[in-house]
Amino acid sequence: MAFNLYRVLGGIGVGLASALCPMYIAEVAPANKRGTLVSWNQFAIIFGQLVVYFVNFLIIRSHANDPDVVAWTNAIGWRVMFVSECVPAGLFTLLILLVPETPRFLALNGQDEKALTVLSNINGEAKAREILAEIKATAVEKTEKLFAYGFMVIFIGCMLSVFQQAIGINAVLYFAPRIFESMGVSNNMLFTVIMGIINISFTLVAVFTVEKLGRKPLLITGSLGMALGALGVALSNVMTLPTFIAPLSIMVYSACFMFSWGPICWVYISELFPNTIRSQATAIAVAFQWIFNFIVSSTFVPMYNMKLGSMGDSFGHFFAYALYGLICIVAAIFVWRLVPETKGKTLEDMTTLWRERMKK
Repeated sequence: MAFNLYRVLGGIGVGLASALCPMYIAEVAPANKRGTLVSWNQFAIIFGQLVVYFVNFLIIRSHANDPDVVAWTNAIGWRVMFVSECVPAGLFTLLILLVPETPRFLALNGQDEKALTVLSNINGEAKAREILAEIKATAVEKTEKLFAYGFMVIFIGCMLSVFQQAIGINAVLYFAPRIFESMGVSNNMLFTVIMGIINISFTLVAVFTVEKLGRKPLLITGSLGMALGALGVALSNVMTLPTFIAPLSIMVYSACFMFSWGPICWVYISELFPNTIRSQATAIAVAFQWIFNFIVSSTFVPMYNMKLGSMGDSFGHFFAYALYGLICIVAAIFVWRLVPETKGKTLEDMTTLWRERMKK
């Protein structure tokens, strides 16, 4: 009971941070650097995951000479791993006290001088006055009704979150060792480490190209690349293909996510909504993301283990990845047809964009 209570408490903290960090970055960053800086946030998350794996490895290794290290890990080791989180969490708590409020928030609350100071530190005084004027021009009210700019802006934001999870990436990340083992890979932990390196490397691709290529091209290209990778894994379970095809396809699938849906979805969520509904809309979009994270992670194993006649386990393996591949194609079409390109636009431009779309 206590364990579940603290898990919920920790989940609330993670949920808040996952919504507020990209939103804060977007509200502070200059328009021409916003995509890059929000992408760096995703890089930090992926890098942090690798650090956690390394810390947990060192914790277990500290008792490597223990004759029953597995029992120690199950009884005490996992508790030490949880306690180790207090260090970064404590540092985050202290350092966040030094971070100023965003200029948009300050302007919406009548604190123009403070907003100008923050903007001047980032953009220089002349540009800061211009940006503040734009903010004031769109900040007629602190907040507006959620659907003040129509249904589509909320729908698109939420569906971006849904697709980021429904394409199945967390099933791959959570169950990577088991997946590689089922493929006959002898050293599945080595392949998991290689995937970690690939994830870091391809997240950097997004960091350095998002402001040059734009958001939509990266999302569409990544979706199609993921579909190709998922198809490769699916077919390797029902056809006789070279043994390297399945693990290579998994890596293609993961790499394509890391330069597209991984960082770019967060970029969109942080900048897509007009100022006066951004906090509400972002919270809803992130909630959809966590809901579908749970759905995907809880349904993957039952799908993966499905059996059908003479195909046995192969059917479940094929079905799971064929489904994710199909969703990737649907995601590409969704982005192509409905999602606006936001490269180079200010957050205030979002108000104009959605008002014009409402008229059509």
